[in-house]
Amino acid sequence: MKALILAGGKGTRLRPITFTRAKQLVPVANKPILFYGIESIRDAGITDIGIIVGDTADEVMDACGDGSRWGVSLTYIPQEAPLGLAHAVKIAEDFMAGDSFVMYLGDNLIKDGIVRFVDEFESGTANAQILLARVPNASQFGVAELGTDGSVKCLVEKPEEPRSDLALVGVYLFDDSVFEAVGAIEPSARGELEITDAIQWLVDNGKRVDPHIIEGWWKDTGKLDDMLEANRIILDTLSPEISGDVDAESEIHGRVSIGQGTSVRKSVIRGPSVIGERCEIVDTYIGPYTSVGDCCEVTGSELEHAILMREARVLNVGRRIADSLIGCNVTVRRTDGVLSAIRVMLGDNSEVELA
Repeated sequence: MKALILAGGKGTRLRPITFTRAKQLVPVANKPILFYGIESIRDAGITDIGIIVGDTADEVMDACGDGSRWGVSLTYIPQEAPLGLAHAVKIAEDFMAGDSFVMYLGDNLIKDGIVRFVDEFESGTANAQILLARVPNASQFGVAELGTDGSVKCLVEKPEEPRSDLALVGVYLFDDSVFEAVGAIEPSARGELEITDAIQWLVDNGKRVDPHIIEGWWKDTGKLDDMLEANRIILDTLSPEISGDVDAESEIHGRVSIGQGTSVRKSVIRGPSVIGERCEIVDTYIGPYTSVGDCCEVTGSELEHAILMREARVLNVGRRIADSLIGCNVTVRRTDGVLSAIRVMLGDNSEVELA
């Protein structure tokens, strides 16, 4: 079995962050989202992985390399434009060379990994297997309707009036019959080849499509709130490790990880939180569910439930920044005046002055 990871797309829901970087490389608990997917696939025993790339191909390739750090082989497959998930499958046919494969959306996180689902598919006789999760906002996803016998009856992409609360999770398993399906469907009204249409073609043409409703958490990290929630979930599994220097005037509470070369002075850090390498944390409060990337500087400020990407600087803000995502090489500093509550999402290379 092989794997196909989708790492193209524009990431419009995470702008301005994604104006300058691939959404799949935005970090969760100081590790790019895409890396979690590669690790899940590797843990399922799959080592031959194709990655669909688009406009951010160079960045993705630089970050992932040849895959040797994970013990896998990576092949990059360029997609001319984001023309749909089924289009991504279609252009990967030569890479698959008749093998079954798992398709994994590169901005998804699944708590328990995919070992169980891969084992089920390989030991069964289904032509496809789809992962489903119950959601309160099904109209934002592809939605599956099951028959009375539990089989897949119908799939609709982002229906205005969903007929179930079962959303398609960003992991699919296929045998080579899916290539006939993607070759038979037409683009949808939004000009894309929809994977829901391809799976529906399989159902309508007598192929066996098995559903699996997952019980653990799953996150599609396409929006700010989802990114922060994913960060919170991953940090809840954090193992504490203090590799940096913490002075006697600082306090560390709970599960906190501090990287090598980081200096913490006159500060309070409450876990679960992670601080990267070569950071300067001075006269600062860092609250739970905060990730601070490598080479960041935070002085005279308060952070909580936030993500700071590498080389960000938060200087003497004096009030708490919460529920925020701050990009690489961003500077947030205070000027004279009275501050009220702050909530921000800032792209790379930004500078903000707060009065």
